[in-house]
This record gives sequence, C-alpha cells and structure tokens, in this order.
Amino acid sequence: MLDLKFIRENIDLVREGIEKRQDTAPLDEILELDQERRQKTLELENLRHARKEAAREKKSINEGRSLRAKIRILEEEVRSLDKQLEELLLQVPNIPQPTVPSGKDENDSIVVRSWGEPRSFDFEPAPHWKLGESLGIIDFDRGVKLSGTRFYVLKGLGARLQRGLISFMLDLHTTEHGYQEVYPPFMVKRECMVGTGNLPKFTDNLYHDEEDDFWFVPTAEVPITNLHRDEIILPGILPIYYVAYTACFRREKMSAGKDTRGIKRGHQFDKVELYKFTEPSASDQELEKLVNDAEQVCRKLGIPYRVKQLCTAELGFAATKAYDIEMWAPGCGEWLEVSSCSNCGDFQARRANIRYRPSPDAKPQFVHTLNGSGLALPRVLAAIMENYQQADGSIIIPDVLQPYVRQKVIT
Repeated sequence: MLDLKFIRENIDLVREGIEKRQDTAPLDEILELDQERRQKTLELENLRHARKEAAREKKSINEGRSLRAKIRILEEEVRSLDKQLEELLLQVPNIPQPTVPSGKDENDSIVVRSWGEPRSFDFEPAPHWKLGESLGIIDFDRGVKLSGTRFYVLKGLGARLQRGLISFMLDLHTTEHGYQEVYPPFMVKRECMVGTGNLPKFTDNLYHDEEDDFWFVPTAEVPITNLHRDEIILPGILPIYYVAYTACFRREKMSAGKDTRGIKRGHQFDKVELYKFTEPSASDQELEKLVNDAEQVCRKLGIPYRVKQLCTAELGFAATKAYDIEMWAPGCGEWLEVSSCSNCGDFQARRANIRYRPSPDAKPQFVHTLNGSGLALPRVLAAIMENYQQADGSIIIPDVLQPYVRQKVIT
C-alpha cells in the first residue's frame, strides 16, 4: 500500500498516477478520515496529559473517572478510524514510475526489443488445439467432463512435455541465475492475499474455501511474498532470489470476451515464478536482470519473442513498472504472453510488513519486491507445439527439453 503520509503530502502526484492508470481510489475519503483521526489523536493526547496532571495534583476521584471515560471513548474512536483508513488504503493502487509510458490500453505499451525470426512454413501451420487432439496429447472433452469449460487433460507425451518444461526452467534458474528453489503451499491465509494486493481488489477472480478461509494461489508470488511477512531481514542478506513452481487458480472473470480456444487461458495452470527481495536503490536494475532471466528461457527454447514495456493503464495493481514477454505462436497467429515482470517498490512490503536493516545499527526500512513468470504454462507449451510442428503433424521436441522428455519427436 502507499504510505498515508506520502498520500497526504503528495496528493496531486497520487491523483495523477491513478488517473494515468485509468483507475479510481477513495482519496478524498482517505484525506477526510486522516484529518479526523489526527484531530482526535490530538484530543486524546491532551486528555491523557490532563489525567496525569489531575493525578499529580490529587484532584477528586470523580474528575479522574470522568477523564478515564472520555479517554476510553476517544481510544475506541481512533481505533475505528485506523481500521477504516486501512481498508481504504488497501484499495489504492501503486503509482507508476515517471519512465512508464502513459497509455489507455494495451495498444499504448511499447515493444522495446525482440528476438528470433518467425519460422517460414511450406504448409499451413495448425493451432495447438488441433495438433494436440490429432496427436492424442490434449483431451479437451474429458477436461470438460471432469471440471467444465476452460479445463483439459494432458496425456502421454503432452503431460511429460509439460513436466519436462517445469523441470528445465527450475534447473536453469537455480543453476545459472542464482535463484533458490522453494515449494510453497497452493493455499494460503487471507492475510497473505492482502499482503500481495490480491485482496480486497480481486476477490471475484480468486478461488476460496470458506470453511477454513483458505485462498487458492493465483500465482506463486503470493506465498513467496509472505515468506518474510512481519520480518526484519538482517544486514548483508539482500538481494534474495526465489524460484517456485505452483499450480495457479483463477476464475478468469476478467477475461470475458477474450479468445479462450485451446489451452491459452484456463482456470488452472502451471507456472514457474521468479521473485526478488531487494534494497530500494537496486530494484530497477534487478528488474532488468529478472526480465533477462525469463528471456533466456525463450532463447534456449529457440522460440521468437518480444518484450513490451507496459503503459500506465496496463500495470498490475501492485506494480510501479512492468514488462511483458510474448512468444510468437504461428498456428493461432498471435503473440502469447508467457511472462509479466514487475517492480512493486515497497508497495507489497508495506502491506506485509517486510523490512530490512541496511547496517546493524540502522533503522529498519521497507524492502522492494519484484516478481515475474519464468515462464508461465501452458502458453509456452502451445508455442512449442506450434513452432516445432512438422508437415506430417508431428512435433519436434526442442533440444534442451529432450533429456527431460526422453523423446525427440511427438508422433
């Protein structure tokens, strides 16, 4: 969340940032409650001082009781205002960095670089959903029978290819990029969702077990952020790099009207997530490194991709700067987003109370948090199928995946 003092002292900047995001926030109500709280806090301090004076001067018992009663009432009013303020502050999105391009939709995001040339086919390339069905590695009908629309079953070499992809990406990030692997729970407490900014903003897009108040993770970003919730990280520890595989669960209500054919967009999907805790001065540089780590997966797979810097309206709720990585899928003729990499500044750290000491005797400061897919399935699976398809309908398995899949071709 944004610091209340920062909002109070930079209200025009905050308003402008929210407008650039094409978003809204209850800023006027926050300022009114903040003013009321400060006024009541001052009254409370004066009453406490008066009570101490009355006790020192040994005034009547009735006067002391009257002051105590007034203090209790004011304390409850201040607590109520604190709670109201916190609920409102949780609704305020992060502010874009000045270098983020202004824009109203995805068309205003900027392609900053690309890699690889799209393959030329001497036949009409098929989309992955046709390839998957003809090869017997994706079963859409049984997915629907089991769970409904936007579900599917990977079978045989389809399941093994996905599993191999996950292992390959985890191995790459842990052995070459310096990330520590963690395997977190796929369900978390409510406060974990609040800490990352998923609650209360995106309640309708999350899966929830009401009886135990467990929330199914929409991304491993949620449990990894909260690994250090309510902690002070010791000097010399930052930066911390984590990588995790999780299944991810989203209702996808926000994707209404979008093309959902094949395996591009489902309620359950797998993802390898990259995450960093850094000092504030290093976070922008660490974001560029994180994006490059995700790009290397694309390069090793030999699939053309492009990197887009997201405009203000496309930023995630917690992000202050972000990039998307998109792979080219020739069968469906579109760029598929396989990673979104964000610098969240101290936004999540404030919500989850994650701090660090720059030196042993220094005052604790909030860390900066960064996250990005490294990469997200199943769109990578779809891109591999479509880029490596052959005229006879078979699919060549990329060289780097063959040791994991133990096969060269899917026929």
